Amino acid sequence: MSTCMTSSPEKKNGPKKTPVWTTINFDAPGMQTDFARVPYSSNTSAYGWIPVPMVCFNGGKGGATALLTAGTHGDEYEGQVALRRLVHELSRTELEGRVIILPALNQPAVKAGCRNSPLDGGNLNRLFPGSANEGPTAAIAHFVAQELFPLADLIIDLHSGGSSLDYLPMALAHPGRSGPEADAIRRLLKCFGAPYSALTDGSGGGGGSTLYAAAERHGIAAITTELGGGPTLSEQGLSIAEDGLRRVLRDFGIASSLKCREAAPTQFVRFRNRNGTIYSPCDGLFESFVRPGQNVTSGQCAGFVHRIDDVSTQPTEIVFRSSGIVAFKRFPTLTATGDALIGLLKADAA
Repeated sequence: MSTCMTSSPEKKNGPKKTPVWTTINFDAPGMQTDFARVPYSSNTSAYGWIPVPMVCFNGGKGGATALLTAGTHGDEYEGQVALRRLVHELSRTELEGRVIILPALNQPAVKAGCRNSPLDGGNLNRLFPGSANEGPTAAIAHFVAQELFPLADLIIDLHSGGSSLDYLPMALAHPGRSGPEADAIRRLLKCFGAPYSALTDGSGGGGGSTLYAAAERHGIAAITTELGGGPTLSEQGLSIAEDGLRRVLRDFGIASSLKCREAAPTQFVRFRNRNGTIYSPCDGLFESFVRPGQNVTSGQCAGFVHRIDDVSTQPTEIVFRSSGIVAFKRFPTLTATGDALIGLLKADAA
């Protein structure tokens, strides 16, 4: 069963050249493990490469292909752990389709426990479709877009709030460029079954440079997630990721024998425009009065920012300019001018 929304030029003409390579033969049946080998010349290794772990399971029976990624940001852990667990499960599961898994997509950032790569400062989820010659992070994006997208019928890129955000557990997707694309995306969101499913144009973070936005341009049904908050592992977020992955692989005919809990109905929501996000007006200590998932109203006090450079002044009050559901709030107390403190959702009328 193919879940690809439309055919793309890349699928018709074949993948473009990339400096990244692997020994995996994606057409061969069985389980294969290797790396996406990203060339990187450093002070200690003139001709070296960065090892990005990759596993391919091919049932050898046709069927759809799922591309599953995590570790796009290195300090987001629910997806990384969920995909590692899934690798062990699929190693003893009969498949009707193919699954390609990269649980530490930005491997340098994963090893450093950082959002961005310590090698070049690259934010992988702001660099798609990537470049072959603009540094290792852009090269990873280029490899995914040019070599893996043409193989994929559906994509799930697992994220969490990371070190800076406490996030309401949700899945997110671009709305699709046509009616059939929108239907395919909504089907994937419902099957994954996160408590909330947000349709977004990406204007709040990344725009068209994220992995799932680039996948949409290739005509592939793709979703991402936000499954936790802070530099730790959320038990709830991990459970949502594991159940959602199993359901998708089962219900899309890729691994029909997988066992999982049935999905509760997901609530479709949309991010409000920039009036729905509160940014810090100054450097200070953020005192929040709300939590993710809470309903708030326009004019309600959201919290205070206590200035750290002037203890004699009253704290700066921050107020909601819109009503909605709190999607995220800043995790660290210490904040700087321009930091996103709180973001709001609204129910989707569609």
